[in-house]
Amino acid sequence: MRPRIIPVLLLDSRRRLVKTRCFGNEVYVGDPFNVIRIFNEKEVDEICVFDINASIEDRRPDVGFISELASECFMPLSYGGGVRSVADATPIFAVGVEKIVLGRAGVDAVVVRTLADSFGSQAVAVCIDCRRINNDWRVGLDRGRIITDVDPVTRARAVEQAGAGEIILQSIEGDGERKGYNVDLISAVSTAVNVPVVALGGAGNVSHLIEGLRAGASAVASGSAFIFIGRLRAVLITYPSPEDIKDIFAGSGVLS
Repeated sequence: MRPRIIPVLLLDSRRRLVKTRCFGNEVYVGDPFNVIRIFNEKEVDEICVFDINASIEDRRPDVGFISELASECFMPLSYGGGVRSVADATPIFAVGVEKIVLGRAGVDAVVVRTLADSFGSQAVAVCIDCRRINNDWRVGLDRGRIITDVDPVTRARAVEQAGAGEIILQSIEGDGERKGYNVDLISAVSTAVNVPVVALGGAGNVSHLIEGLRAGASAVASGSAFIFIGRLRAVLITYPSPEDIKDIFAGSGVLS
């Protein structure tokens, strides 16, 4: 299977599509349904939708809204935000979502294992948010409000052992900056686990996607690279053309 190139959409508490920088400074960028329709036309590999405030606000997933999103989405859809149990996940899968992404709940090995046993590891991903503290990487929770003393490699191995079938590895300080992924972080985690690692946080152009794959990521994801254009961050929904995708694979040494 060739690597995936994945747009990531962030929803705020009012179900608006926003983009953040370093997990703060939310900027409204559009209606999620309209953006999903554009990505349908561009035939993207997969799309991730995250409700970024669900855990902080102690909200359970809004299945009715998720159902509406899934009905508009013609590509595989992953959803994260407020999922903590089989009871939360069951109706989400029932409306057509293919994968759930755990944030805070991914810390609990029992939750990860129960979900993996119930739906299969391929349907359970864990997002590991990372911040650099004194030249060491540490795992953050709740949009970086809590910084743990756990390093990303240790957390990645733990969630793999618990049954997660994929890890989304996100640099908090890279989020929205469009200066490139942290390739050392990607390499360290990718070589430590056997499950796919999705690079997220920092990509701004095609060359950054190539760098993420070269570093060992199985897939590259971004919000900014597919939503903003130019130095002034004008909103323009884009996705690599088939020719660009061939160049990405050629540049990364991956065959399509």
